[in-house]
Order: sequence, then C-alpha cells, then structure tokens
Amino acid sequence: MNKPTALATVCVLVLAAVGCSGCGNPEQVHVEGPAPSPTRASGPVYVSDTMGHPLTRPTKFGLTEFSSVSRLSWRSWGQGKAVATGMLRGMWCIPHCGDNGYPATVELSRLERRENVSYYTRATVRSPHLPPDGADDLSAVRLPLPEP
Repeated sequence: MNKPTALATVCVLVLAAVGCSGCGNPEQVHVEGPAPSPTRASGPVYVSDTMGHPLTRPTKFGLTEFSSVSRLSWRSWGQGKAVATGMLRGMWCIPHCGDNGYPATVELSRLERRENVSYYTRATVRSPHLPPDGADDLSAVRLPLPEP
C-alpha cells in the first residue's frame, strides 16, 4: 500500500472511531440521578361566578348570564370534582319556576391552577327541569377565570 492510501485509510478509521464514540454528538444526552418527583398543588379552591368573583363553597352563584343556582349544599369540595344539590333558576323558567326554582345537582370540575390557588372551570347541571333547547345549555358551562 502506498503512503497516501495508507494515510487516507488511517484518517478514515480515526474519524470513524471519533464519530462512533459519541464525542460532540448533541443528540445523545447523558442524565444522572433520580427524576424529580411531581409536587402536589395545594391551596384554596374557588369557583368564579359570572362576574368573575372568586367564591369558595358558595350557597348561590350565577352560572351563566341567564341561569343561577342557590341553596347549595356541598357534598364535596376541593378535589377534582365538587358536587352540590340546590335549586336552579333562570330567565327561561319565569314565571313557572316560582320563588325557589327547580331542584338540581351541580358538578364543578376541571381544576386550573392560578398562582397559589385553583379554580373550577367547568360546571354541569342535572335537573328534570333544564332549560328548553336553545335557551341555556347547562350540560357543560365554561366558568370564568380571573386574569393572571
């Protein structure tokens, strides 16, 4: 083998060895130690009424522009879901729903964290006396969040 061919062969072998060793390869990340464990969020939990006021375990609040719940008795609060029973009223039921409204179950869900507190962002109302189609859909009400 002549010198230029031998030198070229050695250079190719050296470059191949360096390339295979991972030196300078940004795609191979080396990680050491245990993965950080997730910390569970803690702090107060609120629901915002239609005006954006933060409320905790409210006895009444506006769900939408046209519907509200009152006389709420909470069975759960502060976890992934909050459930209460109470009375449902709305513009759609006047004058038939009387002074108190109709019995209903309210379920709040989809907690969203804002700084050191959380807010329920979804409400579902179940009642045999829901608004007529097209009046006010209470099956998945998006609740307002305060501005960050």
